[in-house]
Amino acid sequence: MESSEKCAASAAPHYDGGDDIGSARILDSCFRRNDDDGGVTVAAVTAATTTTFVHTAAMKKISLLGSTGSIGVNTLDVVARYPESFRICALSAGGNVDLFAQQIRKFKPALATLFDPAKVTALRKLIGDVDVEIVAGQDGVVAAAAFPDADLVVSGMAGSTGLLPAVAALKAGKNLALANKETLVIAGELVIKEAARTRARIIPIDSEHSAIFQALNGEKTARVKKIILTASGGPFRTFTRKQMENVTVEEALNHPNWNMGNKITIDSATMINKGLEYIEAKWLFGVDTQVEIIVHAQSIIHSMIEFVDTSIIAQLGIPDMRVPIAYALTYPDRFASELPSLDLAAMGNLTFEAPDFERFPCLQLAVDAMEIGKTMPATLNAANEIAVQAFLDKLIPYKDIAEIIRMVMQNHSPAPLRELQDVLDADRWAREETAKLITVAH
Repeated sequence: MESSEKCAASAAPHYDGGDDIGSARILDSCFRRNDDDGGVTVAAVTAATTTTFVHTAAMKKISLLGSTGSIGVNTLDVVARYPESFRICALSAGGNVDLFAQQIRKFKPALATLFDPAKVTALRKLIGDVDVEIVAGQDGVVAAAAFPDADLVVSGMAGSTGLLPAVAALKAGKNLALANKETLVIAGELVIKEAARTRARIIPIDSEHSAIFQALNGEKTARVKKIILTASGGPFRTFTRKQMENVTVEEALNHPNWNMGNKITIDSATMINKGLEYIEAKWLFGVDTQVEIIVHAQSIIHSMIEFVDTSIIAQLGIPDMRVPIAYALTYPDRFASELPSLDLAAMGNLTFEAPDFERFPCLQLAVDAMEIGKTMPATLNAANEIAVQAFLDKLIPYKDIAEIIRMVMQNHSPAPLRELQDVLDADRWAREETAKLITVAH
């Protein structure tokens, strides 16, 4: 369920594995407009000048989904640094009861939900006499997402399991800090409509989308020419197609820049992660917005916006997910941080190159899925999740991931998205179809 259940609660940087309506809600959260044509009032930003982490803003109550994954662990790290500003009112985890129990004892939420009901008894023993309500299963996660006391819901869940809780949060009118890109990949049209209906804000946590979000602050969307989405290129950026034919799981998990959960690390190796982020960007910032992908191996420029006058605004920073997490939690403010500043002189060169769609066919498959639309992105995502797990289990070679996804997409008849059940049906069909193909291949 979480991005990385094995992630330890440490200070090491981690990443996971988040409109005009198409875009209205997220851009409304970027800035407030005046009525006159030229006026854009930038949301107030308080410039903190110390690292004592004492802030006078009203206490913000947070419900955290996926607390034992990498996004969750880093979110709690940020929360712990600003005890006067944030309080955890609800926590939700998958099955890592040892770490979850530690989190409950430390942050003392009113509600704790565990996706795996079989582990509730063990959890109760571990937390002792801590006064907390425990709810198990999918209903528990949804309850945490819609928890009445929450001012902000942070979704750090991995995969398509994050969809229903995200929708529940939006239905309840909760602002949603989204790291779970699959929510928008598989059901972007429905999710954005729900956010518009309840006037809830979606604030992205993915470093790339946070960068775009920040670069758009104070800008008029009509002046945007294109979004430039940066990609590290993953561990196989310089590999030939021949070299990639026999790469191992261990090699694929050796990302050069980020410490991430296994699934998202493999997604980076195939570059489908960037394809999923391409789809996510389309829904967050307008489906008609041009999105260009460029490989930037150093992961220092997290993304850029080119405006109609050819000016480009980029957001740069160290590759540490606590930076965009903190921005999402503190928005529209910025708090001082103890994290190291980016040393550009020490960086030396920043390089850029075009992505190779032939060596990384999963990237093209994701772009194609967005172009086709309807239930095709949900099909792509489900097929990828099953194929990646099969690779991690060493049932299929790396090169088969793309081919299996391609075959599942070819066998799918896209249907319109009228309700969430349409997404869930496509997701289930794609998983079953992928499993059949893997069985044949194995």
